[in-house]
Amino acid sequence: EEYVSSHAPGVEPGPLRQLMEFPQDDLELLQLEKEWDLYRIVLRLVHVLLLKKTQSHPPSRLIQDDAKRRSVSLDETPRGSWASSIFDLKNSSPDALLPSVLERTDPEDMDRHNTEARQQGRHSDLLGLYPPPDEDEAVERCSLPEAPKEHCGQRILVKCLSLKFEIEIEPIFGSLALYDVKEKKKISENFYFDLNSDQMKGMLKPHTPQVAISTLARSAIFSITYPSADIFLVIKLEKVLQQGDIGECSEPYMVMKESDSSKNKEKLEKLRLQAEQSCSRLGRFRMPFAWTAIHLFNIFSSAGGLDRSDPDSDSERKSHGTWNEKKKKGFERMSVGDEMCNFATFRPATLTVTNFFKQEGDRLSDEDLYKFLADMRRPSSVLRRLRPLKIDISPAPDSPHYCLSPELLHVKPYPDPRVRPTKEVLEFPARYVYTPHTNYRNLLYVYPQSVNFNSRQGSVRNIAVKVQFMAGEDPSQALPVIFGKSSCAEFLTETYTPVIYHNKSPEFYEETKMKIPANLTDNHHLLFTFYHISCQPKQNTLLETPVGYTWIPLMQHGRLRTGSFSLPVSVEKPPPSYSLGIYSWQVQLPGMKWVDNHKGVFNVEVIAASSVHTQDPHLDKFFTLVYVLEEYSFPFRLKDVIITEANMEGELKASMAALKGALLDTCIRFLHQLLNKLIQLIVYPPVIAGQIVNLGRPAFEAMALLVNQIHKNLEGNQDLHGRNNLLASYIHYCFRLPTAEPTMPPAATGRPSSLFLSRSKSISNSNPDLATTPVSPDEEVQRIIGNKASDLSCNRMSAFLDSVALFSVPARQLTKKLLHEELALQWVVSTSTVREASLQQAWFFFQLMTKSMAHHLFLTSKLETPRRQRFPDRFVDDIAALVCAVSADIASRYHKDVELVERLNSSLAFFLNDLLSLLDRGFVFNLIRTYHKQTAQNPSSLNALRIDFTRIICSHEHYVILNLPCSTLSPPASPSPSTSSTTSQSSAFSSLLQDQGVAAMFDLSFPFRQQHFLSGLLLTELSLILDLEGEGWVLGAISAIHSLLCSHDADPRYKDPQVKAHIAQLYLPLIPIVLESLHQLHDFYSSPAWARHAHVDNTDPDSNSTISQSVAMAIAGSPLPHSLCVCLHQAGRQSSSLSAECSRTLLVCFLWVMKNADAALLERWVSNLSVLQITRLLDLLHLCVSCFEYKGKKTLQRINSLTFKKSQDMKARLEEAILGTIGARQEMVRRCRAERSPYGSQESVRWRKNVTLWRQNADRVDKSKADMEQESVVDGNLATEASLIVLDTLEIIVKTVVASESKESVLGGVLRVLLHSMAGNQSALFLQHCFTTQRALVFKFPEMLFEEETELCADLCLRLLRHCGSSVASARSHASASLYLLMRQNFEIGNNFARVKMQVTMSLSSLVGTSQNFNEDHLRRSLKTILMYAEEDVDLRDTPFPDQVKDLVFNLHMILTDTVKMKEHQQDPEMLIDLMYRIAKGYQNSPDLRLTWLQNMAGKHSERGNHAEAAHCLVHSAALVAEYLNMLEDCRYLPIGCVTFQNISSNILEESAVSDDVLSPEEEGICAGKYFSESGLVGLLEQAAASFNMGAMYEAINEVYKILLPIHEANKDFKKLATVHGKLQEAFNKRMFGTYFRVGFYGSHFGDLEEQEFVYKEPSITKLAEISHRLEEFYSTRFGDDVVEIIKDSSPVDRNKLDPNKAYLQITYVEPYFDTYELKERITYFDKNYNLRTFMYCTPFTLDGRAHGDLHEQYKRKTILTTSHAFPYIKTRINVIHKEEIILVPIEVAIEDMQKKTQELAFATNQDPADSKMLQMVLQGCVGTTVNQGPLEVAQVFLSDIPDDPKLYRHHNKLRLCFKDFTKRCEDALKRNKTLIGPDQREYQRELERNYNKLKEALSPLINRKIPQLYRPLPAQSTQLNSGSRSSFRRVDC
Repeated sequence: EEYVSSHAPGVEPGPLRQLMEFPQDDLELLQLEKEWDLYRIVLRLVHVLLLKKTQSHPPSRLIQDDAKRRSVSLDETPRGSWASSIFDLKNSSPDALLPSVLERTDPEDMDRHNTEARQQGRHSDLLGLYPPPDEDEAVERCSLPEAPKEHCGQRILVKCLSLKFEIEIEPIFGSLALYDVKEKKKISENFYFDLNSDQMKGMLKPHTPQVAISTLARSAIFSITYPSADIFLVIKLEKVLQQGDIGECSEPYMVMKESDSSKNKEKLEKLRLQAEQSCSRLGRFRMPFAWTAIHLFNIFSSAGGLDRSDPDSDSERKSHGTWNEKKKKGFERMSVGDEMCNFATFRPATLTVTNFFKQEGDRLSDEDLYKFLADMRRPSSVLRRLRPLKIDISPAPDSPHYCLSPELLHVKPYPDPRVRPTKEVLEFPARYVYTPHTNYRNLLYVYPQSVNFNSRQGSVRNIAVKVQFMAGEDPSQALPVIFGKSSCAEFLTETYTPVIYHNKSPEFYEETKMKIPANLTDNHHLLFTFYHISCQPKQNTLLETPVGYTWIPLMQHGRLRTGSFSLPVSVEKPPPSYSLGIYSWQVQLPGMKWVDNHKGVFNVEVIAASSVHTQDPHLDKFFTLVYVLEEYSFPFRLKDVIITEANMEGELKASMAALKGALLDTCIRFLHQLLNKLIQLIVYPPVIAGQIVNLGRPAFEAMALLVNQIHKNLEGNQDLHGRNNLLASYIHYCFRLPTAEPTMPPAATGRPSSLFLSRSKSISNSNPDLATTPVSPDEEVQRIIGNKASDLSCNRMSAFLDSVALFSVPARQLTKKLLHEELALQWVVSTSTVREASLQQAWFFFQLMTKSMAHHLFLTSKLETPRRQRFPDRFVDDIAALVCAVSADIASRYHKDVELVERLNSSLAFFLNDLLSLLDRGFVFNLIRTYHKQTAQNPSSLNALRIDFTRIICSHEHYVILNLPCSTLSPPASPSPSTSSTTSQSSAFSSLLQDQGVAAMFDLSFPFRQQHFLSGLLLTELSLILDLEGEGWVLGAISAIHSLLCSHDADPRYKDPQVKAHIAQLYLPLIPIVLESLHQLHDFYSSPAWARHAHVDNTDPDSNSTISQSVAMAIAGSPLPHSLCVCLHQAGRQSSSLSAECSRTLLVCFLWVMKNADAALLERWVSNLSVLQITRLLDLLHLCVSCFEYKGKKTLQRINSLTFKKSQDMKARLEEAILGTIGARQEMVRRCRAERSPYGSQESVRWRKNVTLWRQNADRVDKSKADMEQESVVDGNLATEASLIVLDTLEIIVKTVVASESKESVLGGVLRVLLHSMAGNQSALFLQHCFTTQRALVFKFPEMLFEEETELCADLCLRLLRHCGSSVASARSHASASLYLLMRQNFEIGNNFARVKMQVTMSLSSLVGTSQNFNEDHLRRSLKTILMYAEEDVDLRDTPFPDQVKDLVFNLHMILTDTVKMKEHQQDPEMLIDLMYRIAKGYQNSPDLRLTWLQNMAGKHSERGNHAEAAHCLVHSAALVAEYLNMLEDCRYLPIGCVTFQNISSNILEESAVSDDVLSPEEEGICAGKYFSESGLVGLLEQAAASFNMGAMYEAINEVYKILLPIHEANKDFKKLATVHGKLQEAFNKRMFGTYFRVGFYGSHFGDLEEQEFVYKEPSITKLAEISHRLEEFYSTRFGDDVVEIIKDSSPVDRNKLDPNKAYLQITYVEPYFDTYELKERITYFDKNYNLRTFMYCTPFTLDGRAHGDLHEQYKRKTILTTSHAFPYIKTRINVIHKEEIILVPIEVAIEDMQKKTQELAFATNQDPADSKMLQMVLQGCVGTTVNQGPLEVAQVFLSDIPDDPKLYRHHNKLRLCFKDFTKRCEDALKRNKTLIGPDQREYQRELERNYNKLKEALSPLINRKIPQLYRPLPAQSTQLNSGSRSSFRRVDC
């Protein structure tokens, strides 16, 4: 206090001034008019500070969630032919170019501009985005108790709609009540209803002249506190008394119908006449008629409907009724039956009750009713003719209109008093309900049960009992306090029971309800008069004859008499003063005649529902004695004791001690009055006989024991801190210091205690209106009476009168004590059981003291007084002693009674928190220090308690100001005690530095803890606990800091950034604390829930990717450096000790400090850090980025569902706690300490409010879609803000270290963190700033990227390229700009950008290969944007740079398109290999990647058995390696690049490295793979040889070994040489090579393949049908069965005739084709099947379009195809690049046929060994007579005539010579056959020879005829025509 007063704030008024001054209104007392509406406002104001608003943000903040990206399928991708890829790129639209990107700016200006941009639109409250602190851990959260209110169970509304009979002859009256069969108890009062028509009501008009509207109610609200399956709604019907028993009177209803009126007309008229007579004469009397019951369980059960076969009722559901599914009732475990009984929510039902049971005159008691209800299926007799009663049952609305309370007072809202009301029916709960009275209620219920007049002489058969409430003995003193039933006056002076005809000992079920006066005297009594009713009108016979009298005096020894009575009945009228003789009816007075000789013949029960009469002897005695004392009415008779001044003190103390014997139920109902009286006795010690009697101790003891008893018996009714809600409610709402003393009355009156009770209680506005009472009440009662309507709206908040009104003006001054002083004193000196009881409920006395102190300051106007002068020293000393004692108890009893100590600990903390607003704050700080000293001796086990204690203290409203946030760190005197020496010594950060500079502000130094006492205390606790590494305690400490920071963010006082910076100073030591505990934090990199796709080499091999792992690895190329490998802390992190949730909360607190602390201060601090410390800080920022990365909606949903699954066992545990098997608080604490969050997979689930769904909502497992949306938006905003704070910090680090020597190592770390943040899911907003920072960093320190940290260049390229493919346009724009500037800077440093070019190319392969949701279109846009930058860049326009960029972009685009297609074509091997081939081609300048792809293709070929192709891939790989090895060193025995390999295949020259921007192999990162070495080359060649061997290409092996041999020779590896020669020897064996087919694709379905022709290489002996079937099946699966068609012939395809919606395949067998000169070189079988580039197929046709015709019209088309590469190649299909057609005329076709036949004959003849079967088969085909169109026919067609066309002369001659050759070969074949046949084939041989001779004869004239023209020179024209090398027609297509 002295320090604060001596250091006046020097700041101008404003936000900072508020931060320095403790406000005057720290303590504010509100004196409220106690209306419910005001209460509601106060409650709302209090809660408004606790609510945390979650802001939603504009779309610019939306996250680009990877899950939202959509990969465009094949059909949606715009594609043209392969060549059109570049065309696609040129025509695509770019993203917007960023302004000023190409401008060259000064670095300082750039930094300033970036910082300003980063600060715009930021969240001021970081923690508003983070899940709020767990409510289970919020020990400082002290919820307001519920305001006292009238008890109300589950309410149902019952409406009686109609009651119709088959015959309507008389009025019928009904009543409803609830009965619990199991408890055998009536659980509500009766509700009476009248549904008669006006005509029927008119019959009773003479008897009911006045009808009150309150008696016309037809709907009632029943309250049920304990729902069960055994509750019935019982309906009883009565009718006007008439002659005859119940059976006779009900018979017409059973046998007659209105529809039979013609038949029964006379009978009905007679009955109506009788009814009219009965009504006019006996209209006042009733008789029982019928009854039924509705089983409520049937209506409220989950199915909602009644069993239709139920004979009692049918149900028709309202169509408009709402229906809530059965809700699970919290956590309560219930029996199967009770579980279904939720009476609060059910579908409204309209019931048609069809069956009533006839009442039986001898079975009317409640006992009989319970038996009937238990066995309702077998009724004695059913009134089958009753028309149904319709009633409607529904849940009662919260505030029904036109409602009357049980006292018939209007309940608001009651707009119009003329409307028919609804009545609230008073409940008689089945078991105790522990709720204090808040409303005035004084009702009496009288239940006559039976009377026995069997021994009574005379005509006593039709007995009616008249009940009256008498204020005296005169008949006129019958008070109108009896409530009317239906269609009558509101209040009556008398009521009659129903009559049972001709029954001398009737049973009754009547209920008489009375509103009794507040002030009862000995004169008040109940009078019962018994009458015989004459049903038949006879002369000289009275209608009612009195036959007996009895009575019950209501007061006995000042107490209300209730209970069951068995009364004697007097035959004669009682004598005068009968009611005053208390025992008058118990003693047989002389001169009185009694029925049955004074035996108890009349049984009656009296029940009171009263807030005036306690009906408990102990309470009655105490209240009476206090009344006597206050009224000073000595002597006073109390039962047998006379109370005088002498024995008053002893009796009073004894009555206080005896209070513990009172019924708990009653104590609680009168709790407020009881505590008020005890407090009054403490505050105003009574003066008896002139002596002050100090009752402080007994009153304190009584209070302690009472409070403890309530706590023990009502364990379920407690809050988190173990505070009983009833007691808390009393202190908060009802307690106030008695402000005036009780008076000494001038004369003592003999009033009974009931009157005093009515004065001393809290009185409600719903007091009865007793205006009609004939006896005028005294002035006390007058003051009680109010004319207001009862406001019972909502939760029936009572409205208390001010206590001032309870006391009169003092007549003389009495001694007054201060309650808080007396309580402190009594507590300090208390012993044994009382001390134990007060410790158990310490919170109650602490709160009572606090409120008393506040009231005292308010009442004595001391709120402005200096704090040290507010309270006397002795009281302050008592407080200190009390705190010291309680602290010692906490420390010593922790292990014995954990639950008590935890309650005590929080109670003490709340008390000290409150004292900070009332007492000297320095003194309170000393008390806190005392507590810490007491609990510091056993730190480990008391850690949790100390944290809870500190947390509660720090929750003070002015916590920030208490910490002196604006003071310097060198105060002249200590404003607060430091923490104990133990604590300061063991602190991990005790600073030995004595400088008071910046370092001291970031350290938990002594000056810091001295200056900022409370925050120092909290941070010291955290530091100590982190050293101990105990998870549960750490969670508590972190949660405490988190909670405090949340409150700062939510506090409107601290919105100003300058103020926030000062508050952040209180937490600066948190930064080094977190840095020191870095190794303990959860590893967010490896946690599965947080595993990200950021790094290229962590792709899950088993994921559902369409691309296999090997291909993905090939796509990824050589592995990029893993960015985390360089994190220095990773190596030292064996295991983290903190859970994910703990770490996450600690990190968010760290970020809060970094965000709000002054940037200049942080800069100064960073400048003092060592490189190692800065590296740790960077590692911490790296971890923050991973920790707060956006997880996406799906992950949130997964966490929610996971939490729900895992929470079932938790639920069971909580059920146990609620059901009382273990203490609830203990259970909650155990949970808080032991369990963790759903964020890490290895942890059990923590009960977090934001994820534990069943806790919020028992009937809903899943959050709504809107909730999930909101949660994901908030999570996204948190991720953005956290990343931006990291970015701010990185900028501070960069700014600080620029001048230092360690710049290089630190900047690399900064860039790593930056790259890591780019790798995760980030918002577009963050990415913009992130890219801006990255560009600035690269601009300022380019050498770092291109010379030192070269692996970072690769990582950066990958990150930028990934964001170039983003779906968010702004992110793409920034990424494109960054990538372009990266290329430009690389170019400017070295005049080319080969490094970036290579890294970008590799990154693209990695990205497209590993990302599942990659979008081609987005990346295409970015590539186009980069092109645009290159075109716009004026500075570099004249350099080769723009062209190089263009080449790179086009190459990237090609790779991109093909890689995306690869995923689509996994099932199409040819297309897949094509795409792989093209991708490999795209990597022509990245040898590592090209080699990877070539090897990958080799693997694919090997899998499919294409060994020749696999071998060629390996040869290409070897050639590539050789090319780069040759560039490295000139080694004579190594191949000199690709040229050496061209003998193996002419294709290999494409591996030449001749491009301008090929990187030298000396460059780092180029040719780094294991194959780029001599041994790698040898390995590739040996693999190639092995593959050639498997493909039987032995000649090729020879060529491979020609390259290998020199290497082995040079290395003197003779063993290898021997092996090589051995393999060559094995090589040449018999083999078969591939078969070739031409395949043409037609139709738009094929996309790139449309109108393309390929030659396919298939395995040897593949038939045309096989390949046709394979391709047709594959494309049908892809496009649909109806889409694909095979073109059967090989003719040219006319596109116009094809269906555009179909896909056509044309497949033709082709053979290798060689020109004549080639055949000279291609001698062997291998030669004819290797290095093939030309193929041929033939197509027969005729000129009229048919394929085949007669010989003279048969043409043939030969098509020669040339492929782009030679077979075998590195792929199995090669494009056709050239096509040539040759058309043969019919004679040429004949020549070819004859030449072929001749060759076959020659082959068969000369075959060795000879094959006679084949020879005979060929011969048969040549000379057999049956051969159609055989050789003879050919000769006859073409040789019989000389052709007209001279062009054909040579063909004619050639054919003639062919036939000559043919006949010669036939002859040779016959001769050869003759030598081969056996004797059995001689005849066959002769037949062949005969045929041959015939053929020869026929041919002879044709083949010997020469064309003379051939033997003379040809004309010139003809020579010209024939000048071609071929004489046929030729057409060439290129």
